[in-house]
Amino acid sequence: MTPLDHSAAVAAETAHFVTAVQQADPALPVPSCPGWSLADLVRHAGSVQRWFTVLLRQRIQEPPRSRDVDLQLPERPEEYPAWLAEAAEQAASTFAQTDLDAPMWAWGADQHARFWVRRMLFETLVHRADAELALGLAPEIEPTLAADGVDEFLTNLPFAAFFAPKTAELRGDDRTIRFSRTDGDGTWLVRLRPDGLGLVPDDGDTTADATVQATAADLLLLLYRRLDRSAASVTLSGDEELLALWFANSAF
Repeated sequence: MTPLDHSAAVAAETAHFVTAVQQADPALPVPSCPGWSLADLVRHAGSVQRWFTVLLRQRIQEPPRSRDVDLQLPERPEEYPAWLAEAAEQAASTFAQTDLDAPMWAWGADQHARFWVRRMLFETLVHRADAELALGLAPEIEPTLAADGVDEFLTNLPFAAFFAPKTAELRGDDRTIRFSRTDGDGTWLVRLRPDGLGLVPDDGDTTADATVQATAADLLLLLYRRLDRSAASVTLSGDEELLALWFANSAF
């Protein structure tokens, strides 16, 4: 997979997000985030960026004991887009001053500072897509970026149970699901074991028990439940019970 500049991508995705929402009604509902308005969505995205930025500045080596952050949130929701843009600027400054290969606590697989940059990227990208869907727009996601997002999701899913408890139900007797992109090279083989799940090397010779096929962008949106598995652009095959187990428990 082509290496990506995650720091630059955070800035680009935030800029797309801001462009989408800056003239929109903050009260507009966001169907992909039930109960949220655009204002809620932008506030969440900016809060996450500021929180992750604080973690990076502190270079924490253990789970944080507090989530208190000075959000500097404006009083008027109409000002939230500019506030989100400021969050990205603060993040970019922190990225530039941080050794992203330095060891650091993270909840996922990669125990380095770079984990938080990559996580911030896909938090921002998915919520940018939420905003565009709410506005009746079709999200466009660059395929290489989308494929990296699929990899990031599936790599970290085994570690997500503490905030997404249903993922603990993803167990099986060495059952496998292959996720395959149709717009380029790229497959991900997930194995469900009695003690949990994880990505395993995919040499292409393994016959998976179930397969999910779509473009990289649609795979990413599917994994994050922004695209329904019944969509015409998604092809499912193999063990239906295994696929049902997956889709019932893999959201985070």
